[in-house]
Amino acid sequence: MSDDLGVRLVGDGLGVPCVDGIERSYLSLDAAASTNALPAVASRVQEFLPWYSSVHRGAGWKSQLATAAYEDARTAFTAFAGRTDTDDVAIICRNSTEAINHLAYRLGLRPDDVVVTTVVEHHANLLPWARFARRRYVECDASGTFGVDAVAAVLDEQPHPRLLAVTGASNVTGWVPPIDEIIAAAHDRGVPVMVDAAQLAPHRPLPRAADYLVWSGHKMYAPFGAGVLIGPRATFANGDPYLAGGGAVDLVDLDEVVWTDPPDREEAGSPNVLGAVALHAATDELNRLGWDAIRAHDDDIAHRLSEGLSGINGVRLLGPSAQPGALPVASFVVDGVAHALVAARLSAEHAIGVRHGCFCAHPYLLRLLGLTSPEVADYRAAVLYGDRRRMPGAVRASAGIDTTRQDIDRFLDAVARIAGGGPPPMPYDQDEHTGDFWPRTDDPAWSSPGRRLGAACARG
Repeated sequence: MSDDLGVRLVGDGLGVPCVDGIERSYLSLDAAASTNALPAVASRVQEFLPWYSSVHRGAGWKSQLATAAYEDARTAFTAFAGRTDTDDVAIICRNSTEAINHLAYRLGLRPDDVVVTTVVEHHANLLPWARFARRRYVECDASGTFGVDAVAAVLDEQPHPRLLAVTGASNVTGWVPPIDEIIAAAHDRGVPVMVDAAQLAPHRPLPRAADYLVWSGHKMYAPFGAGVLIGPRATFANGDPYLAGGGAVDLVDLDEVVWTDPPDREEAGSPNVLGAVALHAATDELNRLGWDAIRAHDDDIAHRLSEGLSGINGVRLLGPSAQPGALPVASFVVDGVAHALVAARLSAEHAIGVRHGCFCAHPYLLRLLGLTSPEVADYRAAVLYGDRRRMPGAVRASAGIDTTRQDIDRFLDAVARIAGGGPPPMPYDQDEHTGDFWPRTDDPAWSSPGRRLGAACARG
């Protein structure tokens, strides 16, 4: 029996050119980075667009409707986080990264305060804390995981931490930590917890016991630039907001400002009303599909993905080998083939989009790859010189609610062809500055003059 949810996203089935001159249906296996819109989300945005207007400070009918839609979305986000019976507020941001930076600023941390986090984190849950406090890390084991006891041991070190900031699910391996038990251990020690739920939110109910939650619409089928920070109203009731400007104030004089109440205090400037409306529609649609059905689909696809990759000669799967309850995310390396070349060939020859590099989780990936300190020093020296051709990394395939078993089989067949050692149909050139590969061909769709240069795919 298939656990295919029967969901299709806007853009599914589009044909794209391949280097053999054949147009193939594009297969996106990069849901851990961003997802296309659910049809219900796109429809809701189209429906709302004629009624779009400035919110909160307009007396006109359209402004009143837009304000109601924006505030309805805020209410939906607190409900999505299971916070309808609390005094928590939902602050609408651009994404999880902005939300974590926002919280790091608003907690009033001092330079000698300690924030406990882990080596498994996305950079968004590592870098902001360093601006305001000291960081203390929970290490992972050789498989890339850690348990509650490891977290508790770090929390018990002195000085007593101000916060535990931990991921709800790894964006590299799909591993889901025992988050409820971790939160309970922190609370037993009087430590509040922030959960980075950017990866978790499209796949599982959010942990209700977390003190703070962040997640992003662009990873949960609402790619319109909205994210959410949930936390106690008291955290935001006093002090300067993260952003200063119109809409965050009650009174302004040239030498004085009286900030308004949260959450408005935290949302200076004109808000992203469309993003809020889109994310509201996405939460409604995920609730309609049901978490049991989504979980069953995830389990089926995750098992097929990891088992299939493990069975291909020359492929090494990173992270724990058996992951009950893991998300459908798998990172791997192919013996003798650079990660950037694997990704380039999957795209140019098979119309399959994956991610490669370090996935904005450099410390974690270096551990998973088992690199030595001298190796890391060599890579660092080359990057500082401007040469990214030998940047360490892996290839990541990540599935969404629209991914089918047939999609995974198509992907596995393509990886097997590349890992089998056969030469590519044409040479690939590697760019020194980005480290990315590009097929050398006269095909108009893939010729070098048509290439859009940008930041390295492997950069994070």
